[in-house]
Amino acid sequence: MAHTTDYQKDLIEALKDPAEAAAYLNAALEEGDREAFLLALRNVAEANGGMAAVADKAHLNRESLYRTLSRRGNPEIRTLFNLLHGVGLRLNITPERASA
Repeated sequence: MAHTTDYQKDLIEALKDPAEAAAYLNAALEEGDREAFLLALRNVAEANGGMAAVADKAHLNRESLYRTLSRRGNPEIRTLFNLLHGVGLRLNITPERASA
Protein backbone atom coordinates (compact mmCIF):
# COMPACT_ATOMS: atom_id res chain seq x y z
CA MET A 1 0.00 0.00 0.00
CA ALA A 2 1.36 3.42 -0.96
CA HIS A 3 2.17 5.83 1.82
CA THR A 4 0.41 9.18 1.35
CA THR A 5 1.51 12.44 2.91
CA ASP A 6 -0.22 15.67 3.62
CA TYR A 7 0.82 18.15 0.90
CA GLN A 8 0.50 21.22 3.14
CA LYS A 9 2.60 19.63 5.89
CA ASP A 10 5.31 18.67 3.39
CA LEU A 11 5.21 22.12 1.80
CA ILE A 12 5.62 23.89 5.14
CA GLU A 13 8.52 21.61 6.02
CA ALA A 14 10.23 22.35 2.67
CA LEU A 15 9.69 26.10 3.09
CA LYS A 16 11.79 26.08 6.25
CA ASP A 17 14.77 26.09 3.87
CA PRO A 18 15.37 29.73 2.81
CA ALA A 19 16.39 28.69 -0.72
CA GLU A 20 13.15 26.70 -1.13
CA ALA A 21 11.11 29.60 0.28
CA ALA A 22 12.77 32.05 -2.11
CA ALA A 23 12.13 29.79 -5.13
CA TYR A 24 8.51 29.28 -4.04
CA LEU A 25 7.88 33.01 -3.66
CA ASN A 26 9.58 33.76 -6.98
CA ALA A 27 7.38 31.17 -8.71
CA ALA A 28 4.31 32.76 -7.17
CA LEU A 29 5.45 36.20 -8.34
CA GLU A 30 5.99 34.91 -11.87
CA GLU A 31 2.37 33.76 -11.97
CA GLY A 32 1.34 37.40 -11.68
CA ASP A 33 -1.57 36.52 -9.39
CA ARG A 34 -1.74 38.66 -6.24
CA GLU A 35 -3.81 36.10 -4.32
CA ALA A 36 -1.34 33.31 -5.17
CA PHE A 37 1.56 35.47 -3.96
CA LEU A 38 -0.23 36.31 -0.71
CA LEU A 39 -0.95 32.61 -0.15
CA ALA A 40 2.71 31.85 -0.77
CA LEU A 41 3.69 34.51 1.79
CA ARG A 42 1.27 32.97 4.32
CA ASN A 43 2.83 29.54 3.76
CA VAL A 44 6.35 30.93 4.20
CA ALA A 45 5.24 32.70 7.38
CA GLU A 46 3.78 29.43 8.70
CA ALA A 47 7.06 27.66 7.93
CA ASN A 48 8.89 30.30 9.95
CA GLY A 49 6.97 29.81 13.17
CA GLY A 50 3.56 31.19 12.25
CA MET A 51 2.09 34.65 11.98
CA ALA A 52 2.76 35.68 15.58
CA ALA A 53 6.45 34.72 15.39
CA VAL A 54 6.95 36.37 12.01
CA ALA A 55 5.09 39.51 13.07
CA ASP A 56 7.40 39.76 16.07
CA LYS A 57 10.57 39.24 13.99
CA ALA A 58 9.33 41.71 11.36
CA HIS A 59 8.23 44.30 13.96
CA LEU A 60 4.66 44.17 12.65
CA ASN A 61 1.32 43.94 14.42
CA ARG A 62 0.04 40.34 14.25
CA GLU A 63 -3.55 41.31 13.39
CA SER A 64 -2.31 43.70 10.73
CA LEU A 65 -0.14 40.96 9.26
CA TYR A 66 -3.14 38.61 9.09
CA ARG A 67 -5.12 41.30 7.24
CA THR A 68 -2.20 42.10 4.95
CA LEU A 69 -1.81 38.47 3.92
CA SER A 70 -5.51 37.74 3.61
CA ARG A 71 -7.01 37.00 0.18
CA ARG A 72 -7.98 40.67 -0.08
CA GLY A 73 -4.74 41.96 1.40
CA ASN A 74 -2.70 44.64 -0.30
CA PRO A 75 0.65 44.93 1.47
CA GLU A 76 2.55 48.17 1.36
CA ILE A 77 6.12 47.86 0.12
CA ARG A 78 7.53 48.58 3.59
CA THR A 79 5.37 45.83 5.09
CA LEU A 80 6.56 43.45 2.39
CA PHE A 81 10.21 44.34 3.07
CA ASN A 82 9.72 43.89 6.83
CA LEU A 83 7.92 40.59 6.35
CA LEU A 84 10.60 39.21 4.04
CA HIS A 85 13.31 40.38 6.42
CA GLY A 86 11.47 38.66 9.28
CA VAL A 87 11.70 35.31 7.48
CA GLY A 88 15.30 35.83 6.37
CA LEU A 89 14.61 36.82 2.76
CA ARG A 90 14.86 39.97 0.67
CA LEU A 91 13.38 41.30 -2.54
CA ASN A 92 15.59 41.26 -5.63
CA ILE A 93 14.80 42.79 -9.00
CA THR A 94 16.11 41.25 -12.22
CA PRO A 95 15.58 42.17 -15.88
CA GLU A 96 12.82 40.30 -17.69
CA ARG A 97 15.11 39.67 -20.63
CA ALA A 98 18.78 40.03 -21.34
CA SER A 99 19.89 43.29 -22.92
CA ALA A 100 21.22 43.18 -26.45
